[in-house]
Amino acid sequence: MLDSLDAAAVRRWCAAGLEALRRHQREIDELNVYPVPDGDTGTNLVLTVTSAYRALLDAVDAPDGDGEVAHAADGDGEVAQAADGGSGDARLGRALRAMARGALLGARGNSGVIVSQILRGVADTLSATRHVGGRALAAALREASTAAYAAVAVPVEGTLLTVARAAADAATTADSDDLATVARAAAAGASDALARTPELLPVLARAGVVDAGGRGLVVLLDALVAVVDGTVPEHPATAYEALRRSTVDREAGSESYAYEVQYLLDAPEAAVDDLRAALAGLGDSLAVVGTGTLAPGGIQTWNVHVHVNDIGAALEAGIRAGRPHRISVTRFADQRPAPDATAPAPPAAIGTGGAAPAPPAPVAVPPTPERAGQAAVVVAHGPGLVALFEGEGATVVPHPSPSTTEILDAVRSTRAERVVIFPNNPNVHAVAAAAAAEARAEGIRTAVVPTRSPVQALAALAVHDPQRRFDDDVIAMADSAGACRYAEVTVASREALTVAGRCRAGDILAMVDGEVNLIGKDLGETCRELLDRLLTVSGELVTLVLGEDAPDGLSDELAEHLRRTWTFVEVQAFSGGQPHYPLLVGVE
Repeated sequence: MLDSLDAAAVRRWCAAGLEALRRHQREIDELNVYPVPDGDTGTNLVLTVTSAYRALLDAVDAPDGDGEVAHAADGDGEVAQAADGGSGDARLGRALRAMARGALLGARGNSGVIVSQILRGVADTLSATRHVGGRALAAALREASTAAYAAVAVPVEGTLLTVARAAADAATTADSDDLATVARAAAAGASDALARTPELLPVLARAGVVDAGGRGLVVLLDALVAVVDGTVPEHPATAYEALRRSTVDREAGSESYAYEVQYLLDAPEAAVDDLRAALAGLGDSLAVVGTGTLAPGGIQTWNVHVHVNDIGAALEAGIRAGRPHRISVTRFADQRPAPDATAPAPPAAIGTGGAAPAPPAPVAVPPTPERAGQAAVVVAHGPGLVALFEGEGATVVPHPSPSTTEILDAVRSTRAERVVIFPNNPNVHAVAAAAAAEARAEGIRTAVVPTRSPVQALAALAVHDPQRRFDDDVIAMADSAGACRYAEVTVASREALTVAGRCRAGDILAMVDGEVNLIGKDLGETCRELLDRLLTVSGELVTLVLGEDAPDGLSDELAEHLRRTWTFVEVQAFSGGQPHYPLLVGVE
């Protein structure tokens, strides 16, 4: 059992954390808020910590200030002090700083950036500490939580941030200088907070999951406990799995209510309050969500979902409120899988030989006098989208979830003095911001336009003017991107309860501005209805980007529908080739 952290223990912690994340990678990926097929938090965390571990190994093997190697591997692969490797606190500081820096440069996704800031907070606190006992670890976790919150423009509770703060609170409350006691308290506090994340974030409760990034932090803290005292905490297999099972069981029906009733309802908003009251008295799991688009007479379409025993009463309540249609009734007893099928799949490592692909090593490219002009860097995935943005003169990062280094290298490669970055995905915003900060430190003036979809970047680049002042051009592009509503169509990867009602694996999901808005069975019909909903509000230019799974003729079918139904709308269609999403839509 360790009574103090040193550089060798940090190395073992990083290695153990990486191994544990690989084991839980698939499980964390599946803790996705929306039932879409590109959930990748587990993968992003594995790649982030892989980069941290490689940087740590490089620091271990690097010469110290006297030109001697500071550490060497002993016969068992452990790190030992070289003959004159310098003081223990210096080696500890170098290891922690290298780990944090490697995590930042290899960070993928918002969770990866936040974890890198947690490691930075630990490094900032402990780098000059000679004896890292329990109270020093608690102070480091407090600073780590502060750094994590500072990394997010708008902190949201019920996420990785909440779990990090709970770990720091529990470590402080332990009030001990025993390292093992504080490490165990931090891990337990994090796990308890993870189980409560659905109470703080309704979108997690609807999806029946806990926060994926928070789960990753619990895995890392459990690895720290294992390194410090040789035990493996048991809480992760009970707290969050029990919550997840109970949520899924409730959404799968209960002894109290035997049927799920769903329908679309055309009704005025004034009638919906009475509908909600009537349905609330009949059952549970009630959701009544409107599209927000008004037809003549103030009528809009509502998606109604409720669990009941009296099917007729639920339908009659809808008839009193307006015109129900697309009615579906499901008997839960007919839908439950056999008992064996409900058992969770065992965690499995992802990748060849359990190893995750490593982010590329950072390449230092200092700014030179030759840098001049203005350039754009765009994150885009799919051969058509890559070609489209390159045709607009942008440098493309062809990865759905790039690392900080990959975006930074793209910025450097432009050889421009001023660069604007378009992340095109909410989960890439923090990574883009980290890359921009690194670029600015190298003397490259860099800004991020926080686009959430490639269609918004297309709208922004359409107004790009390199002759304008850089700040004015960035503002103009940001305004144009913000004025572009975006939508995505994909196929549900699993059963879930969304704000638009229950979906099942294989259903067509239409998401507007990041939220599930429509659930359908037929791709073409769902796409047409999505376009109608978008254009009911307003719109003059519609951009369609077809994905690799889009069937032949879908583009022509949708363009014809728009020309016939919305005669004032201009349509432009492109083959994007993006995976997972047969259609991306932009409305300006």
